[in-house]
Order: sequence, then structure tokens, then C-alpha cells
Amino acid sequence: MCDALGRKETEKQEAVAAANSAGTDQITSLKGKEQPCQDLWVQDPSRAQQGQIGLWESLQLLRKALSPCWKMDGPETDFNLKVVLVSFKQCLTEEGEVLLDHYIASWKGLVRFLNSLGAVFSFISKDVVSKLQIMEHLRKSPQYEHYTSLQSMVAYEVGNKLVDIDRSSRSRYPNSGCRTVLRLHRALHWLRLFLEGLRTSPEDARTSTLCSDAYNATLAAYHSWIIRQAVTVAFCALPTRKVFLEAMNVGSSEQAVEMLGEALPFIEHVYDISQKLYAEHSLLDLP
Repeated sequence: MCDALGRKETEKQEAVAAANSAGTDQITSLKGKEQPCQDLWVQDPSRAQQGQIGLWESLQLLRKALSPCWKMDGPETDFNLKVVLVSFKQCLTEEGEVLLDHYIASWKGLVRFLNSLGAVFSFISKDVVSKLQIMEHLRKSPQYEHYTSLQSMVAYEVGNKLVDIDRSSRSRYPNSGCRTVLRLHRALHWLRLFLEGLRTSPEDARTSTLCSDAYNATLAAYHSWIIRQAVTVAFCALPTRKVFLEAMNVGSSEQAVEMLGEALPFIEHVYDISQKLYAEHSLLDLP
């Protein structure tokens, strides 16, 4: 029994070492040549939480999550928080519909922000970029009119049974719009909490703690053990709060905090409408 425990501990140490190594991999980008992407989301969150994913499977997930999907084609220097604010404002119609073109544009701006901070957020930005490409493909498909808004997409896919609601059956629509937006929706929850933490925290706040707290409250439940370990290691390399605020390109840290105070309510409103819509159609736990 002692030997078995020893082997298990050795495996964990090796996995953490792999996470340390992988955490410095090349970042992903919205630009450049597209390469095949893999979905790093664990289809059954309870399986990840209970440690039922084997070490080899976890290492493969880690490799896929942190390996680049898009080769860099110049630095990400065009992010501006004001542009993202405008995009999120334009997301919502007077009737409360979420327009998908503006939702996609908003996320592209957020990815530029993440990429401007280096490789630390590649595990999220890589997956987000692959999901954005799926949504852009749907917007250009023959059924594009059904993908004008989040509400029309849900009505179309649910009404025509184009989404895998039954978790017990084999996945038939892994690239459905509902499943794809759900992954973006979860990531938006994490980013919203993290940005709110940056806005309200003191100047000397540890960004690694702010980011970890937001991650543990949102995305951690959907990632395997090895991904969570890699993320924990990566967050230790986060820049200071001042660097984060300066990366928003709206002036001083004080101006960035003020702009966040204006932008976050719109992000939260889009999130809340999406959350309510998905809950009404029992779509929050899509595999």
C-alpha cells in the first residue's frame, strides 16, 4: 500500500513539473494561420472534481490546452477598453436580445487584451478563439439568419433538436451554437469577476490571488486536475495590477478603473441575459 501511495505522489509531482514547463508555451492569437484546435473542456465536471481523469489523459489535455493554435503574426497592440465597451453596448437591442456579431466582436477585443499580457492566459484565449471561429462559421452558413441573436439561435437549435441536451447519449452536435456560446459564457463569467476584482482592489493587491479566486469560482469546475494545476502555476507569473490597468490603453490607472466601472455593468447585463435564457431552456450543463 505504501508503494502505491508513493507511486501516486510521484505521478502528481511529475504532472506539476509538466505544468510548470507547459505554462511558458507560446501564446495564441486571433491572427495567423489556423491549425486544428482541441476542446479543453471536461465534458463531465463531476468527473474532474472527483479526480476520475487519469494522469495520461490529463497530460494530453494540458498539452492541447497550452499548445498554440494560431501562429503569431505581429504583436497584439490594438486593444483598447473603450472599443470593447462600445461592442458590449451594441450587443443588446432595446428588446434585450443579444446580437451575436457584436458579441463576437466584444470577445475578440477581450482576447487581444489577454494576449497582450503574454502566455499566461493562453489556456483560455486559445479555446475562446476556436469557439469564435465556430460562431463566425455559423454566421456565414446557409442558416445564418437563425444566428443573428442569441435568442434566435437557441430557438432554432432547440426547436430543431440540433443541440445535445441529453447527457446520457453520444454527442451528435459538438459544434452547435448553443454549446459553443456556453463555453464563451463561462469564460466571460471568469473574466468579469477578475476585472471587477482589479477595479475594486487596492494598488498593492496580488493579481495572482484575484485571478485565482475568479477562476476557482467559475472555470475550475470544468477543467481536469492537471489543467487546474497548470493554471495555478501560470497565475503566479501575472504582472502587477498597474500593468493590467495600463494594458487597457485608456490612460492612467485611475482612468482605467473609471472605464472598467462603466464597462462592467454592460458585460454583466449581457451575461445575466444569457444566463437566464440558457437556464430557461436547460442548457447550462451541455456536455
